[in-house]
Amino acid sequence: MKNWLKVLLFCLTSLIFIGCDRITKNLAKEHLMFREPISYFHNTVRLEYVENTGAALSLGDQLSKPVSFWLLSILPLIFLIILFVYAITKMRELSPLKILSFSLVFAGGIGNIIDRIMFDRHVTDFMNIGIHNLRTGIFNFADVCVTAGVIGLLISYNDRKSVLKAETADQ
Repeated sequence: MKNWLKVLLFCLTSLIFIGCDRITKNLAKEHLMFREPISYFHNTVRLEYVENTGAALSLGDQLSKPVSFWLLSILPLIFLIILFVYAITKMRELSPLKILSFSLVFAGGIGNIIDRIMFDRHVTDFMNIGIHNLRTGIFNFADVCVTAGVIGLLISYNDRKSVLKAETADQ
């Protein structure tokens, strides 16, 4: 695949995932705010509106505004800029799976940073999955993107290790 096409793929998928995140958060605000949770599949999937000022599982929600801004907005933004630059500069070497995975991580991170900056640290979360009392934390589409991206990177890393092991065994 040509390098310019890989860059275009990265940018387009990132924009699409950021757009999906914005749309789902707006829908959650419109249809779930000030309402009881909505349950599907015998309460396996629950939709409920929550605003999170912390990181995953509300970690850090007690931080002061300045500390929260730097730790949960600026520091991750710097990381995402580095990730973006790395992905663009290494594009020739990246497989389509790695490009998609980096795009998912980038888009998910940007999606939540947009909320933190635009809505005074409040990130909209609205999905919860579980069985009986064994449940996930409440999360959003951006969180799904980051998680799927990390899983994709782990898979591509393990695939690369398998290829290197096979090449070494052939010699």
